[in-house]
Amino acid sequence: MDNIALWMSQPHFGFLEIAKTCGVSQLVIELEHGTFDLATLDQFLAFSKSLGIPALTKVIAPTTEAIQQALDFGSDGVILPHILGVDHAREVTKAAKYPLLGIRSYAGGRVFGYARPSSDAFEKENKRTKCYAMIETAESLADVEKIAALETVDGLFPGPSDLALACGRGAYAFNDEDRRDLSRIAKAARDAGKKWIMPAWTPAERTFALEEGAEMLVVATQNMTLRAGIMSTINALKQEKIVA
Repeated sequence: MDNIALWMSQPHFGFLEIAKTCGVSQLVIELEHGTFDLATLDQFLAFSKSLGIPALTKVIAPTTEAIQQALDFGSDGVILPHILGVDHAREVTKAAKYPLLGIRSYAGGRVFGYARPSSDAFEKENKRTKCYAMIETAESLADVEKIAALETVDGLFPGPSDLALACGRGAYAFNDEDRRDLSRIAKAARDAGKKWIMPAWTPAERTFALEEGAEMLVVATQNMTLRAGIMSTINALKQEKIVA
């Protein structure tokens, strides 16, 4: 299950422990639409590392401070929302990489084992941590091939719902137009030798993503799994005639 991830928007430590026991081995932490504050994110990333679960963090905004904080706390990579055209992508993704590749500022701590880093530590960290540009605006889709080619971009992460809205289609429905855009994103990543991650909530989306060579499938949100568990219990009670 190394290519399967859950999407967490609330800092529930027990939920992550349960996910680990169920075999989940990857995590996406949602800051933009979630309830994590900085102190909790710091603790949660330490906890995920102790469980051996790599974590990508979708930052609250594509700003230098937000990107650096997630990486300094120990995130294995960042997902950057609200990317516009290639010029914007080039500017904001620099914060995910140390010089000379980017402009990430040095902070000691968890990333370097609370010790003085070696001279090659920054190059190693640039390679280890990943920067995924979200393709969820009309501007980013128009420039997706150029964005994928940037040295500071390690991969692409489509935001299907916002992309459908931005393109004037209303709600995302995984229809022909949605799939066309997703295929373009996947091809841009492949052609640039980069990876891409698909939020794939349904069997049809998962089949599509695997056929298009997605590196990872984000298969459920935290709320989706909680609702599914509760509904499973309610349906079992209905079968037992305990509830109507």
